[in-house]
Amino acid sequence: MTPPRILVVDDERDIRELVQEILQDEGYEVEVAEDGAAARAARREHRHDLILLDIWMPDVDGVTLLKEWREDSALPCPVVMMSGHGTVETAVEATRLGAYDYIEKPLSLAKLLLTVERALEAAGRGRSAEEAAGESPAWLEPIGRSRVMLELREQARRLAEHDSWVLISGEAGTGKKSLARYMHALGPRRGGPFVEVAAGSLAGEEASRELFGSEAGGRVVYGRLEQADGGTLFIDEVADMDLPAQARLLSALQSRSFHRQGGSAEVRVDVRVVAATRLDLEEAVRQGRFREDLYYRLNVIPLRLPPLREHREDVPDLLTFWVNRLADQEKLAYRRFSVAAQNRLRNHGWPGNERELRNLVRRLLILGDGESIEVDEVEAALQHEEVAEVARDTALESALPLDLPLRDAREQFERIYLQHQLKRAGGNVSQLAKLTGMERTHLYRKLKSLGIDPKETV
Repeated sequence: MTPPRILVVDDERDIRELVQEILQDEGYEVEVAEDGAAARAARREHRHDLILLDIWMPDVDGVTLLKEWREDSALPCPVVMMSGHGTVETAVEATRLGAYDYIEKPLSLAKLLLTVERALEAAGRGRSAEEAAGESPAWLEPIGRSRVMLELREQARRLAEHDSWVLISGEAGTGKKSLARYMHALGPRRGGPFVEVAAGSLAGEEASRELFGSEAGGRVVYGRLEQADGGTLFIDEVADMDLPAQARLLSALQSRSFHRQGGSAEVRVDVRVVAATRLDLEEAVRQGRFREDLYYRLNVIPLRLPPLREHREDVPDLLTFWVNRLADQEKLAYRRFSVAAQNRLRNHGWPGNERELRNLVRRLLILGDGESIEVDEVEAALQHEEVAEVARDTALESALPLDLPLRDAREQFERIYLQHQLKRAGGNVSQLAKLTGMERTHLYRKLKSLGIDPKETV
């Protein structure tokens, strides 16, 4: 795994070189820039995991650079401001613009190293913020004591030790993304970023910008491949990617390099690719909907996630796990499933797999009373879900003109989906990002491309 790359921007040579030497001794890869122009050039050359930025420089001040580097209201990496003559107003302005922290000169070695470590953790380089705080990690080990789950965990652990690319297949709701995170967390790249990209969003001109980033007028926007440098790129539902996007991705993966949209310099990356699909990719290749060369490129090691109906014996363990986790993380009232209730759920079909089970447990914890969950309550919840499913299908068919071309239908669905989630979030984009599982920068771009104004939707 490549070490975190840090850019130190300071016009004072002694400080610049001292900080570089200290951080290199700690194992970081460090570049330096003596002014704003050199910092801009360094950012065009590489994506950095952290920037230490002086405020007062001869050609441009650090706060102006901070404004310039914001991408759709967010910075591409943590920025720590440094100054020996800063004011409270300057610190407040830098924080408002998204700076991670503000440290004063003369620099304290201990504070500098602690700030750098915490900023990198917050950005996903090093231990996660949850692990550092002793909380449950964002990744989950596959749950269950059945033979298929024991074999799956063993396969995943062995694959995690290597750098081979993996294609995870499985029905919706089986936990493909969670398994990819699990392997990333156990592998040699665990200190690097885990970057997700939804393949269905990669269409047309937006695909190039999303994957490879862009350069325009000195402004650099880093794409998903560059963001994943040194870590893992997870491509979710890769079969949803259109053919032009597949061709551009294949070229970049073969050469491990690309050009940003509007850029002239070659950008080299080192990423492990884990792709996931709910569809049969071999059939998609036969039908001409998926490139054969990209299929073989991604499918170095196939890994199948079984649907829950194939390991029903794990349902009691899953119920216990999700009750404990939801009670712990969401502070929901603890309840336990009676043996009869567990038996009823073991015999449920679980078309939505583990995601359906988790949602059912959450609903029963929120809406139910009493410590014990009995079979009658479970039966009522399952019937409610069946009625709701029929209503959702009917509403969806009414809302979506299914005779549209795929790209137009997908765009219309995305608009309806995001408008619905925005109402649930009360127009709050941070809450929307949590509800949809989308990264905020991508979410802002998606809302803009679909013509959705969060303030007007509520």
